[in-house]
Amino acid sequence: MTNYVYIATSLDGYIATSDGGLNWLLEVPNPEQSDYGFAEFIEGIDAIVMGRNTFETVVSFGVWPYERPVFVLSEHLKEIPGNLAGKAELTSGEVLTLVQELRRRGYENLYVDGGLTIQSFLAVDMIDELIITRLPVVLGAGIPLFGELAEMLQFEHVGTEVYNNALVKSHYVRANR
Repeated sequence: MTNYVYIATSLDGYIATSDGGLNWLLEVPNPEQSDYGFAEFIEGIDAIVMGRNTFETVVSFGVWPYERPVFVLSEHLKEIPGNLAGKAELTSGEVLTLVQELRRRGYENLYVDGGLTIQSFLAVDMIDELIITRLPVVLGAGIPLFGELAEMLQFEHVGTEVYNNALVKSHYVRANR
């Protein structure tokens, strides 16, 4: 049972621009069209939990990129578009309750995505591993990866990889469990 974060940030810790833009992620040259290990990561995932904003961003791409079940955590979204029936499911409520329900349904390894959703999981100490890829750009403002916590959470560094002499992907595991 592991809850993972796999995400890219700017050097100053933002996951998107203030308006939710992600075009800055494409600014780093990628001549080999690498996915930087994402396909390998997703192979070990049973389901994805994401927030409404992330879901709406992914839907705007026009092509649904996930083969794993997606659970959209939202208090405001009323329904999932019909073309995503069986691929995405709307859910709401407390993170702990959601995780318990997903475990009961057989989902052991969850990929948690979206700024507020990640922050909600961190607030109740439900993130086991962080895989963060930093891009060499300073946005100056935007949607932060991390928010305030009631208490400090410690993670242990597992390893770091550098891609294209530009991206730095670091893997951390929750300490003291």
